[in-house]
Amino acid sequence: MSAAQGPLVVGVDSSTQSTKALVVDTATGAVVASGQAPHTVTSGSGRESDPEQWWDALRTALHQCGAPAREAAAVSVGGQQHGLVTLDARGRPVRPALLWNDVRSAPQAAELTARLGGGEAWAERVGSVPAPSFTVTKWAWLVQHEPESAHAAAAVRLPHDYLTGRLTGDGTTDRGDASGTGWWSPITERYDEEILGMVGLDPALLPRLVPPGEAAGTVREADGLPLAHGTLVAAGTGDNAAAALGLGVRPGVPVLSLGTSGTVYAVSRRRSADPTGTVAGFADARGDWLPLACTLNCTLAVDRVAALLGRDREAVEAGGTATLLPFLDGERTPNLPHASGLLHGLRHDTTPGHLLQAAYDGAVHSLLGALDLVLDEEADRSAPLLLIGGGARGQAWQQTVLRLSGRPVQVPQARELVALGAAAQAAGLLTGEDPAAVARRWGTAEGPVLAAVERDEAALDRIGRVLSGASPLLDRPASD
Repeated sequence: MSAAQGPLVVGVDSSTQSTKALVVDTATGAVVASGQAPHTVTSGSGRESDPEQWWDALRTALHQCGAPAREAAAVSVGGQQHGLVTLDARGRPVRPALLWNDVRSAPQAAELTARLGGGEAWAERVGSVPAPSFTVTKWAWLVQHEPESAHAAAAVRLPHDYLTGRLTGDGTTDRGDASGTGWWSPITERYDEEILGMVGLDPALLPRLVPPGEAAGTVREADGLPLAHGTLVAAGTGDNAAAALGLGVRPGVPVLSLGTSGTVYAVSRRRSADPTGTVAGFADARGDWLPLACTLNCTLAVDRVAALLGRDREAVEAGGTATLLPFLDGERTPNLPHASGLLHGLRHDTTPGHLLQAAYDGAVHSLLGALDLVLDEEADRSAPLLLIGGGARGQAWQQTVLRLSGRPVQVPQARELVALGAAAQAAGLLTGEDPAAVARRWGTAEGPVLAAVERDEAALDRIGRVLSGASPLLDRPASD
C-alpha cells in the first residue's frame, strides 16, 4: 500500500444486500483500504431489513479498513433509496425498515395518486408519481396496517439518514435522497406539508435538510466505531445520486446501472415532471436534477432464472422465439406491482440457453424503453451508454445492452461507484470542490468503449407485443 498524497476520506455504500466502505486518497482517488459486511432481507410477504444490521455492517466494514479509517478526515454515506425507517424516542427501530422493493403499498400508491388529482398533479408538485417503492406510500401503508408502529414513531428516516444520524447524533438528509420520498418539493426544496398532512405525518419527525456542500455534523463518540471523534460527516445521499457523483457525469450523459434493481438516468439542468410515472424527477446531490427510471427485477432475477435452468449466468444462446419477462418481484417499470414472471413463445427447438438470453432481453427491454424519456432535448443521443453496477462486467449483460440499444457502451474501470461518489462528496466537503469535479479528477468514468452494433428490432418488437398483450394478466395478485 503506497503512502497517501492527500487527506483520506471514507465513502460508504449501504445497499440492499450489504454495506461497503472505501478509504480514498483525496489527491489521487486511490482506494487505500476497503471493507464489506452483509445484511439480510426478508423474503416473505414483503422486503424488510433491521436497520441495526446496517449499523453493525458499517462498523464491521470500517474495522476491516484498519488504520486508514482512523486517519480519515471526512466520511459520507450513500444508501439505498426510498426505505422507510421508523425510530422510537431512544433512536431505536420501531420495526424492520420497509425497503424500496417492498410493493405492499401498491393500493396506497393508487389512492394517494387519485387524492391529489392524478399523475400530472403529483409530477408537477413533487417531480414524481408515487409508486409502491416511494416512502410516502410505505408510510400510508404503515398507518393503515400497523397504526401502533406509526404512533410509536418519534422519527422517520431514509436508510442513509439513519446511518448518518448514528454517526453524528443528529437527524439530517439531503435533497437527492429526500426527492425520492414523495413529500419533498422540487419547487421550494422543502417538505410539502399538505402532502404530509394527507398521510398523517408530523413534519417534526423528519430530518433536517442539509444543502449541497455543507456538513451534516461530526462523528460523535460511539462505542466500537473506528473513526476519530470529530471527523467531518457529509450530508450523504441516495445510491443513484451517489453513483452519479462517483462517475462525475456531466448533463446529458446516459447511465445504465445493472444491480439488484436496474436504473437509467442522466444529470439534467432542468427538473423532470413525467405524469405517466415512468420517469422519477429526482434531484441530484449537487443542485441539479437526476431524472431516473427504475426496474425492480434485474441481475438477481436473471440469476434466479439461470439457477432454475441449472446454467451458468453467461451460458446464453442467440436466437429462439421465446420471450421471458422476469418480473419475479412485481415491477415498477412498467408499473405492474402484482406481476410475476411470464414465459411466452416456447417451441420444440427452444433451448435453456435461449430461455436465459430471453431473461436478459426482458430485463434490459424496460430500461431501454425508458431511456428516451430520461434524456432531455439537450442530450447527445449518440454518446456511449455508461454501463455500471454489478452486472456491467458480465459479457451476457454487455452484449444484450449493445444488441438492444444500438449504441456504443462504455464500461468504467472503477468499481463501487456509490461508495466512490460518497467519498467524492466527503472530499468536496474538505476541499470546497464540486464532488463531480473531484470524481472527474480521479478518472472514475474512464474505461473501454464497446462499438455499437445494429439494434435487434425484431427482439424489441416481440417483447413489446408480449408485454402489451399480457399486461392485464400480469398485474393480478397471486391469490386471484
